[in-house]
Amino acid sequence: MTKRDVFEYALVRVVPRMERGECFNAGVIVYCRARSYVAARTHLDEAKLLALDPKADVAGVRAALRAVAGVCSGGERAGQAAGDDAGRRFRWLIAPRSTVVQPGPVHTGLTADPEAEVERLLDLLVR
Repeated sequence: MTKRDVFEYALVRVVPRMERGECFNAGVIVYCRARSYVAARTHLDEAKLLALDPKADVAGVRAALRAVAGVCSGGERAGQAAGDDAGRRFRWLIAPRSTVVQPGPVHTGLTADPEAEVERLLDLLVR
């Protein structure tokens, strides 16, 4: 039997206009403490973004999504979180910072392969 570890994940949502309350999923962040693993995958549906807000800053939203992936990878791309461990980077990412690109609630599961889990959740919940 393959060893399965607990993992946590949060969706990354785009909220083009706060006053309307509309949002859509644009990424997923997965954290597995047992494996010191944190990663994010994103997919921006530009047509959906522009349908909800024709004046949306597409480049700004893309930059914010790239920043999420950068924090996960650590090192220079992580900015202030560069020296933090995987768990602290995950907690940093799930704390709301932006009105346009926001983390969703945290969910949990079991996985034998966190890397595959990120891709599965991206396909299932974002694409």
